[in-house]
Amino acid sequence: MHASDSLSPVLQAQLAAARGAAAQGRIAEAEQLFQRLVDASPGLAEGLNFLGMCALARQQTGEAVALLERARGVAPEDAETLKNLGQAYRRAGRLDAAVVALRGAVEREPDYFLARFHLAGTLQQLQREHEALPEYFRALRSAQQRGEWLNEATTPPGLRQPVLAAMRYVDQGRHALFDGALAPLRARFGNDALRRVARALAIYLGDEPAHYPNPAQRPLFLFFPEIASQAYYERSRFPWLEALEAQTDAIRLELVNLLAAEHGFEPFLRFDGDARIDDYLSGREGQRAWTGFFFYRHGERREDNCARCPTTTAILDNLPIVRIREHAPEVLFSLLTPGAHILPHRGVTNTRLVTHLPLIVPDHCALRVGGVDHAWQEGRCVVFDDTYEHEAWNRSERTRVVLILDTWHPDLTEVEREALSALVGVIGDFNHRAGVR
Repeated sequence: MHASDSLSPVLQAQLAAARGAAAQGRIAEAEQLFQRLVDASPGLAEGLNFLGMCALARQQTGEAVALLERARGVAPEDAETLKNLGQAYRRAGRLDAAVVALRGAVEREPDYFLARFHLAGTLQQLQREHEALPEYFRALRSAQQRGEWLNEATTPPGLRQPVLAAMRYVDQGRHALFDGALAPLRARFGNDALRRVARALAIYLGDEPAHYPNPAQRPLFLFFPEIASQAYYERSRFPWLEALEAQTDAIRLELVNLLAAEHGFEPFLRFDGDARIDDYLSGREGQRAWTGFFFYRHGERREDNCARCPTTTAILDNLPIVRIREHAPEVLFSLLTPGAHILPHRGVTNTRLVTHLPLIVPDHCALRVGGVDHAWQEGRCVVFDDTYEHEAWNRSERTRVVLILDTWHPDLTEVEREALSALVGVIGDFNHRAGVR
């Protein structure tokens, strides 16, 4: 229940009048009306907030802090109150207290971009650049996703210069941070060895356009130029495939034991925000499923699962799998139930390719990459670029299972692979701090 809900009808009318005056820009009149309301109802947080911000506008910082601390006492969980108090503390030079209040605001309302913007500014003032940069980035990104701070027309006049300065700060800061990840390798191997990596970073940062060789290819995260681009790859480029295929029976035996135990498989799809399973998977309602038994997920080794499949794990340990902390590899037994259809989607980067070793494949199951269908054959690998639009289906009455693993694109040099591992790790750290999913 809000304090305003308990006001008498007379005070409710005065509150409506105060709000109306404020909305119409009649600030002096609104301030008088809110002052009367606070005199009559000292616990009215809305009134205390308005009066506090009026005092702050007149540079009466001490009075503003006192009023807003009273408001926090009444509404300690209110993000608006915490944002206002943070601004007052910052104006008073109490920067550490401002950080605490502003963090409280964004913890309660993560999409409150104005509070986050003030938090970033306070952290910058404290020379805590490592924290300020992702907070500014998140604030700007969140505002622009809502159609604000895109240009002068969508930015309040009082914020135009600070927002422009923040944009420059973010641009310079991200360039310095990400380029810094490459500096040790550049010192060891020279600029030419990292030329293509530098181009990939420029494309990621928007400094250079991405020229995709095929309209079906659109990496969701990072595009690496000047390497082969095709939906499916020739087996000759991966000399280790035959050795993996020779172990199909041993790998399948461990899979069959897992299926019999009915334990260890988990949904492949995880959702944040407004995403829904219907956007990614179709099939028989209540029966469709795409699950995985993960040896690695997002670069994390699942030790318990590896221990349950020692033969498969030993084979995987000898393969040229992509390894980037908290990102890669993704290695799993991928299970698709009868009637399920993985809808068209794209992967994150063309720096790595996906290999399938089919283990249990009924009839009427297939993979489509870049508009070209491929029918799996048990024991015979297929390698493809998942940044091309791709989909898969199981139109049979039995479960389909393939082993999936990530490997580096064969056109990348060892230096480029090392550089990408470092670069993606740093970008991932930054994006995690900035709340980018």
